[in-house]
Amino acid sequence: MKQLLLSYAAYEIWANEQLLNLSIELSAEEQNRPIVSSFPSVHKTFLHMWDASSAWWQRLQMHEQVVMPSLSFHPNMKDIANGLLQQNRQWHAFVHEASDETLSAPMPYKNMKGEHFIQPVFEVVMHLTNHGTYHRGQVITLLRQLGVEKIPQTDYILFTRGK
Repeated sequence: MKQLLLSYAAYEIWANEQLLNLSIELSAEEQNRPIVSSFPSVHKTFLHMWDASSAWWQRLQMHEQVVMPSLSFHPNMKDIANGLLQQNRQWHAFVHEASDETLSAPMPYKNMKGEHFIQPVFEVVMHLTNHGTYHRGQVITLLRQLGVEKIPQTDYILFTRGK
């Protein structure tokens, strides 16, 4: 299980780098242009991804109060890229150092509605990588709607071929 989680955590970094590098090159107007989606712009989609990864990290660290990056300041796309990738690297390092027992351990947490849950740590890691894939797909659709023609592929199989 640990090897799979490490691979997915490394993939998360790689795939986010591909799309963040492209998104940073867009104009601020393009990054923030309203487009109908789960989150209405490239900027807000990546900001949500950073918020989610940060929230889960804080839960893992047993913080009483989760503080979202988006609520503490108004980051530009470069700030978001740096923050999200730093958070991705923290998750990868955590999985690398974690024992099988740590990854299987129950993790109590509260969701944003204040509801209490307990799930194994490995399910949280799997959720985060799946969550990232879901929103990267949305980012690709947003980029296409912005007229971007050269979009890097971020399929997991391409990542594994490059290892």
